[in-house]
Amino acid sequence: MDLVRLSQTLQQDAVTVVFLNVLLQQLGLPVPAVPTLLLAGSLAATPGQIGKILAAAVLASVVADWIWYHAGRLFGYRVLAGLCKLSINPTSCVSQTETRFVRWGLSSLVIAKFIPGFSTVAPPIAGAMRMHQFGFLLAAGAGGALWAGLALGTGWALRDAVQVVIVTLDQHLATALVVVLTLAGTWVGWKLWQKYRFRKFCAVPHITPEELIAAMQTAQPPLVLDLRGPTMVAATGVIPGAKVAAHDALRQAVGDWPRDQPIVTLCACPEDAGAILAARHLLKEGYVSVRPVLGGYDAWIAASQPSPAEVPPGSPPRLGLYSQPIQPSQPHSADTASITLNK
Repeated sequence: MDLVRLSQTLQQDAVTVVFLNVLLQQLGLPVPAVPTLLLAGSLAATPGQIGKILAAAVLASVVADWIWYHAGRLFGYRVLAGLCKLSINPTSCVSQTETRFVRWGLSSLVIAKFIPGFSTVAPPIAGAMRMHQFGFLLAAGAGGALWAGLALGTGWALRDAVQVVIVTLDQHLATALVVVLTLAGTWVGWKLWQKYRFRKFCAVPHITPEELIAAMQTAQPPLVLDLRGPTMVAATGVIPGAKVAAHDALRQAVGDWPRDQPIVTLCACPEDAGAILAARHLLKEGYVSVRPVLGGYDAWIAASQPSPAEVPPGSPPRLGLYSQPIQPSQPHSADTASITLNK
């Protein structure tokens, strides 16, 4: 089907096409919705028709966000960790995105659609942090309306230019496809190159979970910086002996720790990306010994689990030797954002 016929189909049933396109895109599928919204806005005959298309786009966006919200509410940090592992760029760890969400609060949902990668991650973070559902839906609806409204309004304002572009692209469809595929291939290649460079040039000596456990039991244990996001810390508990830290506040987390004393960084990122970046940053700051935990939090949990022979009969299950599950009646500082957002 050529572009002219496609635009005619969109003009006849724009509401359904826009709803499905936005829904699939917001659920995480690689189907761009902005071009469809621009085209639908340019083809709308009246402002009333634009209103119907906008309503469909907002509804689809809120439905997708609501699904992600409940996924985060049901499965917590496991959803966030899964999204992080799907990232083509290992340096874009969910914990860093989560820190921004905690800092910005509800307003982050309004602007989330305009930040690549943040749009999909923000709703499950809101669910995992038990954000009030009514406030979440209001913020998600406002963000969806702003995002879709700008795209539709731009298409409406530039409708003559958009029609010229459609005719031009229809006449040179093969060339346009080659250009689009080339740009897409270049972008993917650049991301893969970043991943390769990260693996090649960010190699630093690691500490194994077993070595960390042994070091924590010595007279002079290392400073352990826990770089997991507040949602995961709230769900799994604080690691005694560790200090919860954020990537953009490493200096404050380290404090007056001697530069010649060992520091260990730990995260729940793919390929230990967040811990490696933090370790390299501290090494550049002049700290002599900074090592990330090999395998991150999951490897540490597996290593710190007591063997069956060490567990007395009838003992309650434990997350690990140094894990302290949080009691619901005793929220800690890492969960402060969750409490604030629920008010």
